[in-house]
Amino acid sequence: MTKLEQIERSIAALCPKELKAFAKWFEAFQADLWDMQIEADGQGRQT
Repeated sequence: MTKLEQIERSIAALCPKELKAFAKWFEAFQADLWDMQIEADGQGRQT
C-alpha cells in the first residue's frame, strides 16, 4: 500500500467531527502553500 493509499484510508475512517477538523486544517495548509508560491513567483523563482 502506498503512502497516499494509507492517507486516504485514514481520512475515510475519520468520524464527522474529525473530518471537519481535518478539512479545515487542509484548507489552511493549501492556502499557506499558495501564499508561498505567490511569494516565490514574485521573487522570480519557482518552488
